[in-house]
Amino acid sequence: MPDPSSSGMDDLLQQLDRDRSWLLQQIDGGRWPELRLDLAALERELGQLITRASELQDEAGR
Repeated sequence: MPDPSSSGMDDLLQQLDRDRSWLLQQIDGGRWPELRLDLAALERELGQLITRASELQDEAGR
């Protein structure tokens, strides 16, 4: 039987990835030019966090 908290974590990671993608689209579209460098760094860190959390979740599920 699947762990319900695992499903919640999957949902959270998917939402974070959608938010990261939206942020990247906004940056690429020229929004908030004065914050571009900070937002790009945030987007990269968020991507790394999502990747690492997914890896840890996969390891825990084995």
